[in-house]
Parts: sequence; structure tokens; C-alpha cells
Amino acid sequence: MGRQLSALDAQFLNFETATNVAHIASLAVLEDASVTRAGIIGLLSSRLHLAPPLKRRLVRVPFGLDHPYWDESKDVDFDYHVRELALPAPGDDHQLAEQVARLHARRLDRHRPLWEMYLIHGLEGGRSAVYTKVHHAAIDGIAGAEVLATLMDITPEPREVPPSEELAVRAPEPAIMLSRGVERFLDSPQALLRFLGGAIPRLDEIPVVSQIPGTGMLSRFIRGAGWPGDTGSVLPDLPRLTVPATPFSGPISPHRRFAFGRLPLDEVKKVKNEHGVTVNDVVMAVAATALRRWLSQRDELPVEPLVVGIPFSSNVRPELGNQVLLATTTLPTNVSDPQTRLRMISANMATVKERFSVAPARWLLDFSQAMPAALSGLADRAAFRLASGTVSAMNLMVSNVPGPQLPLYILGSKIVAHYPLSVITDVSGGMNITVFSYDGFLDVGIVVDREMVPDVWDFIDYMQDALAEL
Repeated sequence: MGRQLSALDAQFLNFETATNVAHIASLAVLEDASVTRAGIIGLLSSRLHLAPPLKRRLVRVPFGLDHPYWDESKDVDFDYHVRELALPAPGDDHQLAEQVARLHARRLDRHRPLWEMYLIHGLEGGRSAVYTKVHHAAIDGIAGAEVLATLMDITPEPREVPPSEELAVRAPEPAIMLSRGVERFLDSPQALLRFLGGAIPRLDEIPVVSQIPGTGMLSRFIRGAGWPGDTGSVLPDLPRLTVPATPFSGPISPHRRFAFGRLPLDEVKKVKNEHGVTVNDVVMAVAATALRRWLSQRDELPVEPLVVGIPFSSNVRPELGNQVLLATTTLPTNVSDPQTRLRMISANMATVKERFSVAPARWLLDFSQAMPAALSGLADRAAFRLASGTVSAMNLMVSNVPGPQLPLYILGSKIVAHYPLSVITDVSGGMNITVFSYDGFLDVGIVVDREMVPDVWDFIDYMQDALAEL
């Protein structure tokens, strides 16, 4: 039986435009230049069954009546999906980042499985790199790391992988897809009621809506009044999230910049232990300090704290699909003392965790399900245009993805660093800071709009300085 995209998966397709693209990616830097394109294709051919999203293509439902289905390609065209290029001399990190930024700005072809891989030669020091991007409709950040890990090894010698004995995932016949689409359409009013029932007591955590004056008071009143089906009457209060204007707010361009760097994990843990906070708290504080410094140098530091979106995955993970939940909180860039900023961030994150442990913020998933599939594409794009043209949902996204604390290898070549790249949009802001923990370091990848933040490399220096300061 075919596997259908969830409503949330489909949203990542629906909001794509010429400027908003929805794939996530990674840049694995290899210690030498021994890996070949033919070797990668051979590795993928033998292990593709370990990474199902890489062999599935979209199949549309007739008339767009329902969300698309995944259909396993019988023969993946590796000649198309796996490419190679070389940097001009000297092949330094800035040249590598500039090339990757160009690749990251390009949309994926929806007529094929939604991924591409590039082997990049010519890095200084005799190194090479592998840039891989996969559409967010197919995987979330955690699943993306899991998919790539299936193609890597924990020893220089590649492991033997038995062939797959599973049946291919096939899309249903058009008549069946239409029948299911009609059923889903008829269920939409009930789905909308379920969304409203769960969302109304929690209006204070929904981006944009939470900025309306009185929303927090209304949410507290509804919870205290015993809203039908509500179990969150004891939820801790969230601050009102007023999103200030910044140079990276508003509609983005089609162009990207990318910068990457590393933070030693042992130094991050020293700060964590000294202050009794978490590694994620330290990451957020380092980002806040870097943002404050960058904004101050341009005389554009808002008097209000920035609002940051924090994506995370729920514990329910259906076959590597999206189970993305979204938290928003304040990032106290308006506070001058770094230790005070760290304590405030830790308190904010503790409130978010306490609130979501009582009742996870599933409003994004529920909202996706509530919209009839036939209308969701138009609604998603209209909502994006409205939000980007009026008030931003947040200033930026910051994400911390856990990874392996041991070295990994691709075809015998050690991965010396593994930098993440994520999504920027009109609504979530023109900057995304994602951190991936790998082999004793926090590998930082920063994606920005090229026109909004022309000097993105400064942020890497500022984050390293911020950690040293703490």
C-alpha cells in the first residue's frame, strides 16, 4: 500500500516559491580526496534500501483532491542525482561556502526523488566534501541525520549491508486515490473542530496570533474556565512575543549565503556545568551574543528581545516523515551582561519544556490536518504572503540537532566536520542557525539571505568569541 504525505509534509511543498525553498542539507568535509563519484554511486546502489526517502518520488492525486503519495522508483537515476564539481584554487572555506550557498538556493526537481548529492573537489589541504540536500517534505532534521548515517561507516572499512527483502512502496491507483481524497474532504469539518478545540486554549504559543494584545489573558481565561477537552489548565504562562524589526526580517530574495564553523563541545560543557544549564541553553546564549554584537555594530539593535523559533521532533516518527513541532521564545539580545543572558535563556527554555511536557504543541500538525487537501496549497501560499507582508512570525530559527560522538567515514575517508544547512523563509526570517554535534564538536551552519546579511562569516567569529567570553 502506498504511503501518503501527511498534511504537514505537503505544507513544505505548498509554500515553496521562487524565493522560498524547503530542503534541508548537510556538508560533510572529508580529510582527503580519495572518494570518487563512481564510489559514491556504488555505495548508494548497495544501501539505498536503508534510506527510503532517497528512492521515492511524488505522485499527484488527480485534480489535487488530496495530498500526494510516495512511489518508489524502480531505477534511481544516479547519473542525475550524484554530481561532482571542483573549486578553483586555493579552494578555501569561503569559496566552498559560496559554492554550497548557490547549490542550496536551487529548487529540487519534483519529477524525481527529492534529493541531490555533490562531490566537491579542490579543497585546500587535499580535502574534499560531500554536499547533500533532501526535501523537507520527505524528512525532518533528525531523520535527515539518520538517512545520511546509513550511508556512512564507523570504521574506514565499509561494512557489508545485506540486500533489502522489503516490498517497494507503490502509489495507489488513481481511482483509489480519488476515493480516499473524497473521504478526507468530507472529514475536514471534523478535523477543523478538533484543531480549534486544541488550539484556542493555547493561542499564546501560536506565532503571529500570540502577538495580538490580550491573547495571553484570553488563553489563561479559557484554560481556567475548563475548555472542553483541555488538559492544560496548569500550563506555565508564556511571555507575549512581539517580533521587532531587524535587517533580516521581511520577504527574502532567491539568493543565499552560507558560513560554517566549529565550537569545541568540551568548552560548551564546561559552561553548562559551571552555570547549571543545558548544552542547548549555551548554544542559544552564544547565538544571542553574536546577534547582539552584529546588530549593535549596525545601530540596529532592537530595544525588545528577538523572537526565535525552535523546531524539534516529537517522539512519534512515522517512517522518517515530518513530526515537526515548533516552539517560540524570546532571545534576550537586549540584555548587556552575557551571564544574565544565559540565565534568562535557561529560564525561558525551562518554561517551554515544562509547558510542552504537559501538552505538546501539536497545533501545527493539527492545523495542517484541518485544511482540506484540495485547498491547502492555496491557503498555505496565501498565509505566507499575508504573514510576510504584515507581521513576521519570528526573527530567525535556531536548531540544535544531536549527532554521533565518534568519527564517521565515507568509503574509507574520515569525515572531519559535518555542517548542517536549513531553511529560511519570508515568515521565519532571513537567518537560520543550525548546530549539529559531531565527534567532540558542535558544527555550526548559518544560512542567510544574501542581500540581508552580506557578512555572514562574522557570525562564526562572534559565536566563537561568545563561547570564550562565557
